[in-house]
Amino acid sequence: MTDSGGIGSWVGIGGKARMSQIQESGERTAEARMRIRIAVDAVGGDYAPSEVVRGAVQAARELGVDIILTGPRAEVAGELAAIGADNLPIELVDAPDVIRDSDNPILAVMRKPKNSLAIAAKLVKQGKADAMMSAGSTGAVMLSAYRYLGTLPGVDRPIIGGPFIQLAPNTFVLDLGANVGCQAYHLLNFAVAGSVFVQKFLGIENPTVGLLNVGAEEGKGNEVVKEAYSLLRESGLNFVGNVEGMDIPLGKANVIVCDGFVGNILLKFSEGLGKSLGRWLGQRLKDRLPAEDVDSIAAELMHLVSPAEAAGGGPLWGIDGVAVVCHGSSRAYQITAAIKEAKLAVESGFIATLREELEKAHRVTSANNHG
Repeated sequence: MTDSGGIGSWVGIGGKARMSQIQESGERTAEARMRIRIAVDAVGGDYAPSEVVRGAVQAARELGVDIILTGPRAEVAGELAAIGADNLPIELVDAPDVIRDSDNPILAVMRKPKNSLAIAAKLVKQGKADAMMSAGSTGAVMLSAYRYLGTLPGVDRPIIGGPFIQLAPNTFVLDLGANVGCQAYHLLNFAVAGSVFVQKFLGIENPTVGLLNVGAEEGKGNEVVKEAYSLLRESGLNFVGNVEGMDIPLGKANVIVCDGFVGNILLKFSEGLGKSLGRWLGQRLKDRLPAEDVDSIAAELMHLVSPAEAAGGGPLWGIDGVAVVCHGSSRAYQITAAIKEAKLAVESGFIATLREELEKAHRVTSANNHG
């Protein structure tokens, strides 16, 4: 395969660059400039690069987006050659360094400057891509996005959130593991980010916000949660008070906020519960239904209980740019779904709205505290 090693290395069938199609970013056609460009970490995830490349190719075919794959040139080009990507808007940018799950995220980001995550984040920073996506190490994705894109005003660290259980499809929980040891204002940031996301992606005006706690009554919980309750009450958000764990599958609030330590335990419990229920159901039905029907029902049950695994991932909220992190075990269809989510985030103006709402919430709470 021949390419320029930079933006504009369009890949055709068999992995051979079609030189007549090579366009530097400043020379893209008017039609191409209207399409959203997603930088995809081709070597991040348990099943990379094969599943990632397949998902990216599918996105290029179906979603009307331009794909920029970052990763070791020969390895990624080989996958493209095996699939066939003739005349698709897919570019390959060489990133020879690879961050493995076994690597320390901080050391890897520092010691491997030409890694696929860093290249993807830089493309967004430089305006050569509109969003980035990876199924690689969550820690490395967060650090790369934080290092190269930064965070929105008032946000210390990236935030991870998403739909929690399909039995309550309009309920989003955050943080799901990016932030542990939170202070009260972190929980306020989570609530603002979740509210903006639900408005933009689900079309729910004035979404309800609940604070996950050990009881519904005001005054419950530790000091951080009590302080967060006060901030949320004064924030101008549609705060409905404390919610308990049992309220999550009942959909009592559109946005439920909690410390990332708690959120990640909830997430992993949900994933394990979905798998366990699927196995249990399979055993109960194996002598009553055809195997294909049993597998289909078990998979549907797992998705009902653990939609995060089915969806693949979600955006890193609070980053000053669109960065989507996927489940490490994402398959091709989940990669495609994540690219679609990145596209929607760009189209909706999610980042600009979140910036405005964060500033508004902090102004209101600051005024109330000093009034």
